Amino acid sequence: MNTNVFRNLSYGVYAITCWDNGRPTGCIANSAMQITSSPATIAISINKNNYTHSCIENSESFGISILKETTDPSVIGTLGFSSGKDVNKFEGVSYEVKDYFPILTDCCGYITCKVTNKMDCGTHTVFLGEVTGGDISDGDPMTYSYYHKVIKGKSPKNAPTYIPDEEITDSYVCSVCGYIYDGEVPFDELPEDYRCPICNQPKKVFQKK
Repeated sequence: MNTNVFRNLSYGVYAITCWDNGRPTGCIANSAMQITSSPATIAISINKNNYTHSCIENSESFGISILKETTDPSVIGTLGFSSGKDVNKFEGVSYEVKDYFPILTDCCGYITCKVTNKMDCGTHTVFLGEVTGGDISDGDPMTYSYYHKVIKGKSPKNAPTYIPDEEITDSYVCSVCGYIYDGEVPFDELPEDYRCPICNQPKKVFQKK
């Protein structure tokens, strides 16, 4: 089976947020969809290994920040490639509290939900949430295709769209988040203080493939 066919499905890029005993936390997801219009219901898919998963179960609620094409890629790196169990992800990510949820300021819209049901899907849980609030702001929503083809980002290992056997050759790849450097300047000529635009890791973590 050619798993790359899954990339032809339409995905967005979202920050799923919630509260962890009064502290904001969250992760990056690309599976969020409207299920019904009345009552408005949203479904999200979250890996059980994500710390956000247990926080959603405990709080029985979640927020969705819809990332836009101009969202700083480091936001995706921070929320998608580190664990809220180990670090305060929002220490360096700008957010506002809207409808009682931590919502990223660098987004083009948000939705807040209370969990009404859930479905066990093996490695993931699909949470159903009744919408409690939401609004839009300026910007074009980022699609997973845009993130993959333009930003050159990769899916975290816990994401539903993660493909472990991607063939990468003759490139320098960030060993933390999978970002592929393909700039005009040869990688060896980049300054030593160069950092990955996705996860902000130093040049030394890049590996030649």
